[in-house]
Amino acid sequence: MQVSIRDNMVEAAQYESLVAGLKDLELSRFELEVHRDSSVLSLGSFGEGARVRLDNPAAIAEYAKALRDAGLQVCALLLSNNFNAPDLGGEVDFVVDCIRLAHTLGAGAVRIDSAMRDVDGWTLEQRRDRFAECLHESLDRTAAQAIPLGVENHGHLGNNVEFLRSVADQVGSPLLGVTLDTANWYWYGFPLSRVYEIHREMAPLVKHTHIKNIRFPVETRETQREIGWKYGDYAAPIPDGDIDHRISVGYLYEHRYQGDLCIEDESLFRMDSEARKEALRRDSEYVRELAREFA
Repeated sequence: MQVSIRDNMVEAAQYESLVAGLKDLELSRFELEVHRDSSVLSLGSFGEGARVRLDNPAAIAEYAKALRDAGLQVCALLLSNNFNAPDLGGEVDFVVDCIRLAHTLGAGAVRIDSAMRDVDGWTLEQRRDRFAECLHESLDRTAAQAIPLGVENHGHLGNNVEFLRSVADQVGSPLLGVTLDTANWYWYGFPLSRVYEIHREMAPLVKHTHIKNIRFPVETRETQREIGWKYGDYAAPIPDGDIDHRISVGYLYEHRYQGDLCIEDESLFRMDSEARKEALRRDSEYVRELAREFA
């Protein structure tokens, strides 16, 4: 397993640039978020002109060269797709283009968003069928690239274990699995012991990860809480939260997971800039130790 970080975490810590932040954190791998206009964070300044568009072969080649020159690697692409968009064909095209971009950049996975907006009243089966149909087409059109896709346990639908399993079963491709966010089922309200059970159940499907943590009051850790209960107050740096990642990463190790442990620390947003940097330094060292332990 290798250690990486979401690009938006480096930006949130108010480093001068993505390159500067990764250097300070002693990381060479990062997850790259791609917007629908094909824009991504530049490797240079986070100031004016901080985004570049990878919408043609020349721009992609230039970005790939900049990565090589900086000694950096994109570990995965992050998409905020919506498989209930009015232009569903365009949404699938966006996913297909990003899978091809991931292949060109040498990324090992694409994170798929589980969100389906404005589908109130849809049954779980209707949601599953639409999601599976879109993923089938995306995988069929990118068979030559063979990039793993990980549906994140994100939001209300994505934290439904039955939904994740049923989509994977219906698509039936070894390339389709889960982006395991280690804290999201805890955010969803499950007791800590149940979170570990779900991590164990999902481990065979994991294609990518987001490693983060929450520190709830002791008396609430084994209770069923409401979704998102006081998350802004209790999101924690990865070493400080309730989730023991040695347990969760151990499940991945048992199933021979070879992907990234990707840092996502949402406790940063209540810190000042220097505290954010220090939190990410601690996160990085902690996750590096995990990777060494399960090498």
